[in-house]
Amino acid sequence: MNRPYNLVFVFADQWRFQATGYAGDRNVVTPNIDRFAGQSLNFANAVSGCPVCSPYRASLMTGVYPNRHRMMVNDQCLYRLYEGPFLAECLRHAGYRTAYIGKWHLDGNGRNAFVPPERRLGFDWWKGFECSHDYQESYYYCDDDPRPHRWAGYDADAQTDEACRYLREETENAPFALFLSWGPPHNPFGSAPAQFEAMYNPQRMHLPPNVPEAFADQAREELAGYYAHCSALDAAFGRLLGTLSATGRDRDTIVVFTSDHGDMLGSQGHFRKQRPWAESIRVPCLVRHPGGAGPGTDNTPLDAPDLMPTLLALCGASIPEACQGRDFSQTILNGTPSGIEDALLALYVPFHEWRYDNGGREYRGLHTTRYTYVRTLAGPWLLYDNVADPRQRHNLVDEPAHVKRVAELEARLTARLQEVGDDFVDGRKIIQRERIALNEQGEIAIRSSTLPEPYPGGSCA
Repeated sequence: MNRPYNLVFVFADQWRFQATGYAGDRNVVTPNIDRFAGQSLNFANAVSGCPVCSPYRASLMTGVYPNRHRMMVNDQCLYRLYEGPFLAECLRHAGYRTAYIGKWHLDGNGRNAFVPPERRLGFDWWKGFECSHDYQESYYYCDDDPRPHRWAGYDADAQTDEACRYLREETENAPFALFLSWGPPHNPFGSAPAQFEAMYNPQRMHLPPNVPEAFADQAREELAGYYAHCSALDAAFGRLLGTLSATGRDRDTIVVFTSDHGDMLGSQGHFRKQRPWAESIRVPCLVRHPGGAGPGTDNTPLDAPDLMPTLLALCGASIPEACQGRDFSQTILNGTPSGIEDALLALYVPFHEWRYDNGGREYRGLHTTRYTYVRTLAGPWLLYDNVADPRQRHNLVDEPAHVKRVAELEARLTARLQEVGDDFVDGRKIIQRERIALNEQGEIAIRSSTLPEPYPGGSCA
């Protein structure tokens, strides 16, 4: 090659690992992603170690854990919390043109507010928006224009179309790193394009066995809408891959497909994220590298902080000393085992959908190739054998036969927390220490912002 590989990084919001055809879900229709999985290295134990939107995204952009970058809840400003270096800055310094399309959720100055260039953390081409889940009436800001523009129709379709245009028209003069961030399949449901909504009947949903009967009706309703979003995104991803192929860019572009966290969707009697169970923490993570070792499966646990050093290494860029994540590039390039044994799990502050008053609790844990172990401030809480019990129906933490294993995992967890500088304190102390703003109800405050008058011309070219 005459220049470094390009990068296309595609990530959805709240797409759990289990909700793909290649992962064995008998409900969902995802032919393009399933085909892509057959061309990729599948990190089948990839996790969102802190399964919340903003903390994951901050770890992606910094290569460090949330206790280090300090974005431990949603709707904070990473630019003010952490001095960098940031992923896109490092890519840009290595000669890449950096581009971002879609949901950002790292600025914290109001979900409708314009994110100025200096707070885009190194992305120099921009069609982004802080946060919206109104997928049929969705806006974005274009480069330096402080007026919002509206995506046409279902925003993930329009964002993907813009990514395809970028690949066709703006990728000739330098290696590029394009990040495409979709809002779906995050709730609300019922807003996918009609042809995908029509594919799923709630009454025909096959529920996993860890959904209690009391939650079955809600789970079926939500899964139907969730899967409609998944299939819509799958079709969009297929168009993106088709554009890469048609332009010949598939021969010199690394493509990553992943998600920021999952959704319980009734499993264990829970809904949404933050929880330490598999449906919340496990995410799809597929890497197709034109010069890599080829398709296959790697069961080594990979977490959000690992993405920055891995991507930088794959792009020939230097990895900053500040990175805490582990570099998986040699596994992708030549199949070399990483030797990594676990990923760290952490919820620092229960908030919003899993508050203290509805069962939320701080936790730390480890996800290994076989076990998930989790403790709270009160002591060991969960232990699952994910090989023998993939739906995590049997908590082994108090079983006499597993006393030694709990002790071993607890010792490993303690060592990992020391390694990353996590003192594991009550989340209310973190709120005080970090001066996280609360509203009148005592909940994490979202800074209010009004959408400015939209640009009358709609989209920008």
